[in-house]
Amino acid sequence: MARDFAGWLSSQGWTVRTDADFVDIVAEKDGHRLYVEVKGASAAPGLDVDTAIGQLVRRMPSEADQSVSFALVVCDEPLSVEAGVRAPQRILDLLGMALYAVDEDGGVRQLFGRA
Repeated sequence: MARDFAGWLSSQGWTVRTDADFVDIVAEKDGHRLYVEVKGASAAPGLDVDTAIGQLVRRMPSEADQSVSFALVVCDEPLSVEAGVRAPQRILDLLGMALYAVDEDGGVRQLFGRA
């Protein structure tokens, strides 16, 4: 999934790195940086999504920075999507966090927010 999302970002004009130690993907475009956590299908999608949100929050700068945003990517299957949208969109908007889903064929869809 990370490879699929990284490929999608590249197709949207982002320069993508997947070798960062602290997040799954770092992408840059037009002076903007995006940090991405990817969570695949699992037996505990709610826990995985909560963990990913926490991981992204820990990466956030202490001061507001409009050039940095964050994205959570989940598997495009009902349990993972449900776990992702369970987080209040208002809160994720305040955090500058977008939510995407990647299907088994590598297709990406935006659930809310925007990278």
